[in-house]
Amino acid sequence: MKNDINALRNIGISAHIDSGKTTLTERILFYTKRIHAIHEVKGKDGFGATMDSMELERERGITIASAATYCEWKGHEINIIDTPGHVDFTIEVERSLRVLDGAVLVLCAVAGVQSQSITVDMQMKRYNVPCIAFVNKCDRSGSNPLLVVKQLREKLGHNAIITQIPIGLEANFNGIVDLIAMKAIFFDGPNGEDLREGAIPTDLVEIAQEKREELLDAAAMFSDELTEAILGGEEIPETVLVAALRKGVLARKLTPVCIGSAYRNKGVQPLLDAVVKLLPNPAEVTNTAINLSRDNEIINLESSLEKPLVAFAFKLEDGNYGQLTYIRVYQGSISRGDVVVNTRSGKKIRVGRLVRMHSDQMEDVEALLSGYIGAIFGVDCSSGDTFTAPEINVSLTSMFVPDPVISLAIKAKDNKAQVNMSKALSRFIKEDPTFRSFVDEETKETIIEGMGELHLEVYVERMKREYGAEVTTGAPRVSYRETILQRADFNYTHKKQTGGAGQFGKIGGYIEPIADGDFVFENAVVGGSIPTQYIPACEKGFQSCMAKSPRLGFPITGIKVVINDGASHSVDSSDIAFQAAARGAFGEAFAKAKPIIQEPIMKVAIETPTEFQGPVMGMLNQRRSIILGTRDEGVMSVVEAESPLSEMFGFTTALRSATQGKAQFTMEFAHYKQVPGSIAEKIAEEATKKKKN
Repeated sequence: MKNDINALRNIGISAHIDSGKTTLTERILFYTKRIHAIHEVKGKDGFGATMDSMELERERGITIASAATYCEWKGHEINIIDTPGHVDFTIEVERSLRVLDGAVLVLCAVAGVQSQSITVDMQMKRYNVPCIAFVNKCDRSGSNPLLVVKQLREKLGHNAIITQIPIGLEANFNGIVDLIAMKAIFFDGPNGEDLREGAIPTDLVEIAQEKREELLDAAAMFSDELTEAILGGEEIPETVLVAALRKGVLARKLTPVCIGSAYRNKGVQPLLDAVVKLLPNPAEVTNTAINLSRDNEIINLESSLEKPLVAFAFKLEDGNYGQLTYIRVYQGSISRGDVVVNTRSGKKIRVGRLVRMHSDQMEDVEALLSGYIGAIFGVDCSSGDTFTAPEINVSLTSMFVPDPVISLAIKAKDNKAQVNMSKALSRFIKEDPTFRSFVDEETKETIIEGMGELHLEVYVERMKREYGAEVTTGAPRVSYRETILQRADFNYTHKKQTGGAGQFGKIGGYIEPIADGDFVFENAVVGGSIPTQYIPACEKGFQSCMAKSPRLGFPITGIKVVINDGASHSVDSSDIAFQAAARGAFGEAFAKAKPIIQEPIMKVAIETPTEFQGPVMGMLNQRRSIILGTRDEGVMSVVEAESPLSEMFGFTTALRSATQGKAQFTMEFAHYKQVPGSIAEKIAEEATKKKKN
C-alpha cells in the first residue's frame, strides 16, 4: 500500500447484463499481473472468473454480488469493484457507486446503450461519479462503435467523444488507433500481452485526422492552453490534451470513449492508461458529511492522514470468521488496535483484523489509509454505518435503497429447516437492504420481498446450499398499493367511557390525492380547537393507517391529510384518544375518496432474433403491455415495453419456448399505475377472501 493518494484510483465497472464487465475485470487483473491465468465467466474450465467466487455465479454465468479487488498499473494502485448487470441486484451497484471516485461504463459494440445502461448511468449521476466509456465486443458481428458513441449522446445525454478508432471490425478487428498519441496499437502474444506500436494504416489516416479534430474541439472547451495551441497551429503536446480531457471528465462534462474486445484480449491496456490518466484520485473528489454536533451542518471531508478518521461501511458479508464489513476510508486512517465509534449506535469498537480484498481472498494489512477500500472483521454494524475517531461526531449520507416490488411466501419443511431458514434470513436481510422478510399477521406465513423473480430465486437457492434449509415456496405476489382519486371530508369523534377517565378526541378536515410522495400531513387548526400537544398524535394516527388500507389491506400511497378543526376534553383527551380519532377519521374519509388499486409497472427490454419479433410482441400484448418501440441491431431485434409485474410471472419459460431459447430479457421497476376495472375487481375479491380466511 503506497502512501501517495495521487497515485490511487477507486473505480467501478458497471454495465447492462452480458456486456462483458467480469471478462474485462479478468483481463485487467491478468495484465496487471494480479492473476497469472485467464479464466472465463461460464466456468467451463472448472474455475470461472476470479471475481465470480460464488458457486451460483459460476453456474449461471452472471455476477450476483459485487466483488472488490486491487491491482497496480504503471505506478498507480487501482481498487476495482465489479458489479452485477442484472437489475434484480441493483443494490450492489448502488452501494459500489456510493464509495467510488470514478467508473468505467461498459457498452456492447452491437447492442449499444441498453435499458440497464440507462439505470447505471442514473446511479452514476445520483452519486456524481465521473466516468469513461469502454465499447466492448468490437469483434462481434454487427459491431459499430461510432453508433454507440452517438447513442451515448442521444440516449444518455453524455458529451461523448471517441479517443480510439478500430483497425478492422467484427472478425477482422486487429487493433486500435490512439487518437491522443496518433499511433496504431496492435496486441500480440497468446493473450494480447505484448503491445506493438506502429504507423496508422493508410486507409484510416483520413478518418483518424477527422476524429482527432473532433477530439481536440471537445477538449479545447476545458483548456485555454490547448485552445491557444490549436489556434496557433502548434504541435499539441500529449500532456496538454490529456490535462484538458481530465478536466472535462472530473467536471462530468466529457465522456472519453475507448474501444476493444476484452474476450479477444484487445484494447484493455489502453483502457487502463485512460483510467490512471483521466479518472480522479480520492483527493480530487469532494466528499461531504453531516456534523451531528453542529445541527447537522454539512462539512467537506479532507483526504488527509492527519485528520480524524471518517469511514463508511458499504457492504456486509457473513464469512467463516464472523461478519466481514467492507469499508471505504474518506479521511484519516484506521489501524489495527484503534478504537473507533459507530455514529449510528454510539458504540465504541476496537479494530481487530484489517484486510484488503481480492474477490473472496484476503490480505492482512496493518492500516487502511485515506482513500482506500478494505474490510474489517468481527464488527457488529449495518450497511450504511459511519465509523469515526472518538473525538468527532459526523455521519456520511447513506445510499439510495429502492423498495421491493415482489414477494413470495416460503415455508420450511421441518423444525431443523425452520431454524436454518431463520439464520439465513437474518443474514440476508442484514447484507442486502432490498431483501426483506416478515411474518404475515393474518396467515402466519413467512414472506420474503425483493426486486424480482431472479432476486428471490437466488436467495431461496442460497438458503438450501449454504444453510441446508429445505423450503417450499408459494406463488409470487405483487406489491399492490391503494390510493385515492378525489378529496373527501371527515369529521370524526372518538368517545369511549369506562370507569374513571374516558377517551375523547374530535378531528375535522379532509384527505386529498397528491402526485408525488406517499404521505403529507398538514396542520391547519386555528384557535386551539385541538391543543398543540395532541397534533403529533393526530399525525401518528393518520401515518399508521398508511401501512394497510381499511378496504383491502394494501399499503396506501399518495395522500395528503389536512386537519382544520376538532375538539378536546380537559380530562378525557389524550395522545391515545387522538390517535384513535385519526384512525377513525381516515377510515371514514377513505371510503368516500374513490379508492383505487395501483400495480407496479416494469420496464421490459427483450433482445430476440428478428424472425421472432412478431411472436414476442404478441406475447407482450397478451400480457397487457404497452410496446414503447423496437429497433434492429444486426440480426437481433430489441423490443422495449412497459408491462404489469403481475403478468410477467413465468415469462422466462414462455419466451424461451417461443424463440427456441434464443431470446433474453431484462426487467426493472418503472412506476405504479392504476389497475384496469376488471382486474381490480378480481384483486379485490381475492383480498376480501383472504381477509375472511
